[in-house]
Amino acid sequence: MENTHLEQENEELKNESNNNETDSVPTEDNGGSDNVATTDTEGGAGNDTMTTDVAQLLQDEKDKYLRLYSEFDNYRKRTAKDRLEWMQTASKDLIVSLLPVVDDFERALKAMEQSSENNESAKEGILLIYNKLMGLLQKSGLQAVTSIGEVFDVEKHEAITQFAAPTEDLKGKVIDEVEKGYMLHDKIIRFAKVVVGN
Repeated sequence: MENTHLEQENEELKNESNNNETDSVPTEDNGGSDNVATTDTEGGAGNDTMTTDVAQLLQDEKDKYLRLYSEFDNYRKRTAKDRLEWMQTASKDLIVSLLPVVDDFERALKAMEQSSENNESAKEGILLIYNKLMGLLQKSGLQAVTSIGEVFDVEKHEAITQFAAPTEDLKGKVIDEVEKGYMLHDKIIRFAKVVVGN
């Protein structure tokens, strides 16, 4: 019985292989029932699934690459900005320590203008040294903060006291400057000490 069954299966397989028009392949015979599996539809669906999986994987890798590239580009820009800022303010400590010397020069010039003695040569010498020092500091990026007549700004000014404004338009504005403020490359390094009108 088994031999005849095997012979029938072999004969069916030969017929199936000779017949090119059919798209199905017979499977094992379980209890005499013929189970048929179609290869074209399963193979096509498998290829479609594989193609979409590969496309999805490719898209994910492209996204990862673009994110990594943009993160690196942002890092490069940030470090370049930090480096530029560091170079601009590298001499900040030296300049801040020289500001009292500048203040002393300005006081000496003011005192010589108010003095009754005629010391033109001494005044010229001090003025020459002052201008040379200020020229070097300005080349390094130092700028004086303008205060008198300006609206009081907490970003640039430090209020020492308040006085009654001599005119109505000077209310809330700087009346007098006790100590000059300075900026180094658009960054405040010393606030101007001022008197504000109210």
